[in-house]
Amino acid sequence: MKIALGTDHAGIRLKEEIMEVIRGLGHEVEDLGCGCSDSVDYPDYALPVCEKVVSGEADRGILICGTGIGMSIAANKVPGIRCALTHDVFSAKATREHNDSNVIALGERVVGPGLAAEIISAWLTTDFSQGERHVGRVNKIKAIEERYLKSEAR
Repeated sequence: MKIALGTDHAGIRLKEEIMEVIRGLGHEVEDLGCGCSDSVDYPDYALPVCEKVVSGEADRGILICGTGIGMSIAANKVPGIRCALTHDVFSAKATREHNDSNVIALGERVVGPGLAAEIISAWLTTDFSQGERHVGRVNKIKAIEERYLKSEAR
C-alpha cells in the first residue's frame, strides 16, 4: 500500500517513528510535511493527504498533530474521507473493520511512540469487514455526504 502522511509542527517528532513502522510493514510512505517545528496550520497538511487518498494516489492517509482533533475535523470535510481519531489499538482495528476508515489521526501529545506504532500497525493490517451491516452503515455515511454535497450545489 501507499500511505500519505502529514503532520503539523506538533506532530513532527512522532512522524519519523511512524514512517519507520509503515516501511517496516512493507508499505510505501509519502511524507507531505511539515518538516519544521515552527507553528503551522494543520488544515494545510490534512488537505493534501486527503486529496491523495480520494484521488487514489495513496491507499490510506495518516495525520498527526498535537491532539489529532484538528486534523480529524479538517480531514472529514473532504468528500470521500472517513477519518478516525484513534488513541488506542482497539479503536484502530474497529474503525477499519466497521467503518472502512481510509485516514487515521493521532495526537503526539496524547500517545507516545510505542503506542502509536501499535495503533498504526493494527490499522494498516486490519481489513474492512464486508459484512452486510457494516457495508450498509458505510453506505449510509456516503449517502449523508452526497445529500449535503448536492444541497451545496444549489
